[in-house]
Amino acid sequence: MNGKMRLRNKVAVITGAGSVGPGWGNGKATAVVFAREGASIFAVDLVPEAVAETQGIISSEGGTCRTYHCDVTNSTEVAAMIEACVAQFGCIDILVNNVGGSVPGNAVDLNLEDWQHQLDFNLTSSFIACKYVIPHMESQGKGAIVNISSIAGHRHIGNDHVGYNAAKAGLAHYSRAVAVKYAPHGIRCNVISPGLMHTPLVEVRLAEQYGKGDAEALIEKRNKQVPMGHMGEGWDVAYAALYLASDEAKYVTGTDLVVDGGLIASAH
Repeated sequence: MNGKMRLRNKVAVITGAGSVGPGWGNGKATAVVFAREGASIFAVDLVPEAVAETQGIISSEGGTCRTYHCDVTNSTEVAAMIEACVAQFGCIDILVNNVGGSVPGNAVDLNLEDWQHQLDFNLTSSFIACKYVIPHMESQGKGAIVNISSIAGHRHIGNDHVGYNAAKAGLAHYSRAVAVKYAPHGIRCNVISPGLMHTPLVEVRLAEQYGKGDAEALIEKRNKQVPMGHMGEGWDVAYAALYLASDEAKYVTGTDLVVDGGLIASAH
């Protein structure tokens, strides 16, 4: 295990802690990094097999991880999940809301059901988790919340994802409102906005949506869009989350940490 132990004796709830395919998604990488830094992980995912893999990696490295199967858009299930974590570990120091995903559609052709699902999946899920975690953090007098947004909430990046864009922009402003409201209670709330990332999502979903099944062509295209010449990895998001969740960021709240290789700073 890592000698620094920047999250020693912390308990972290991480949603979306499995990966949709082989490799390292943002949630899986974050769970492993946090465990290496001393946190006890409560790993949440809709797919039991995916989160079990994350648990296996953490356990093999000597870390502590418990798993929970939960639909984070369901308020009743999330409330039970939070209580299960408190029953298991006694507290919740960190919440990472990592669930999200996009479906294509513009302001005319996106149907109402998909619009609502995009809001629920990318925004309401974080609201529900915060709703049930914050009272525990208030009673402790401390806590750190990290919400995973997207640069798609900052600017248009070339695809028609109107529901996703709106939800991620809303998540950033929601997080600022939470940060200001609960700062006097010792609770910090921050956002990470990843750019184009090379995670299992690219091969499993995005290649079908936008690359006509050709993952290699999509990867090459996405790499060329980034000023640094390549996409990021789940580890890049994980280490950004580590900073925001740790006491090193004890004076950081209401901020949006962009992790995108310079994409939204560029002119194209």
